[in-house]
Amino acid sequence: MKHPVMEGNASQEHQNTNPRGSLLGYTVVVLGLALFIRFFIAAPYVVSGASMDPSFDDWHYLIIDRISYDIGAPQRGDVVVFNLPQEGGRSLIKRIIGLPHETVVLDGQKVTIFNDEHPDGSTLEELYLDPKNLEGRNEMRIELGEDEYFVLGDNRRVSADSRLWGTLARENIVGRAFVRLYPFDQISLLPGEARYEE
Repeated sequence: MKHPVMEGNASQEHQNTNPRGSLLGYTVVVLGLALFIRFFIAAPYVVSGASMDPSFDDWHYLIIDRISYDIGAPQRGDVVVFNLPQEGGRSLIKRIIGLPHETVVLDGQKVTIFNDEHPDGSTLEELYLDPKNLEGRNEMRIELGEDEYFVLGDNRRVSADSRLWGTLARENIVGRAFVRLYPFDQISLLPGEARYEE
């Protein structure tokens, strides 16, 4: 047997539900989730400048993965975004060439890596480079310490990179280029990533 009083109470509780309160609650949750993703998981960046030409150009819209390097270490050939303390925390995008405890030798346009696996050196085959961006000579030898990386722009002719300001500390790496969303005809996963036969 139904109880009319209870039915009336249930109906009254339903009528007292505030749709504005529910909308506000959902908005707060969505905004909180978006901010969490933005600051801890992924972040949008827009490329400005020619230092990574031809791999990246002005207005390329990238999503940067912030968490991969919490799980594993950066790899040679990864394209990373980082904050450069020497330039007031300005964000730059470059390619990782040298890893911790390696020696990187630049001789003209040739990059040679010395490490435990290759004590006599291994020259990188950089198929992503455009010959027109390789003017001038580079003569440099640098030994990398713990959590230090050597990064270069793909456009060696104009890039301000580790040749100019030295090694990149691991703590300054924001993350790696995970998705290119624009231009639409170049949408890709892990854009610009390279792996080498050493």
